Amino acid sequence: MERASWSDASGRVMEANDLDLAACTPVNHLWPELVERLGCERSARAAQQALDLQAMRGSEATLPVVLVETCGIALLERAALRRATGLPWPEGPGALLLFSRPRQELQVLQLER
Repeated sequence: MERASWSDASGRVMEANDLDLAACTPVNHLWPELVERLGCERSARAAQQALDLQAMRGSEATLPVVLVETCGIALLERAALRRATGLPWPEGPGALLLFSRPRQELQVLQLER
């Protein structure tokens, strides 16, 4: 199990000891589900807030995350995600991870600004 730490919007580091990134399934339906549930404007706002957190408190080593059930935002180490999943993750600005903890699903978006 990959041990990862999250930084929330206030900058507090939270240990995600029960976060098993390797058990997560990459999917393509989290963004459409979020838009269906919240609408385009609120979904885009959640994504933008995560990108803003990345710009304010992140680094090239972190990836902004939106927790799809709560629209919570966090930062996750890119290396932890890469080690756990083995999948290539986009580099540079505009990359965003959507994460469903109860369903153990994740989706990476590359947003154009």
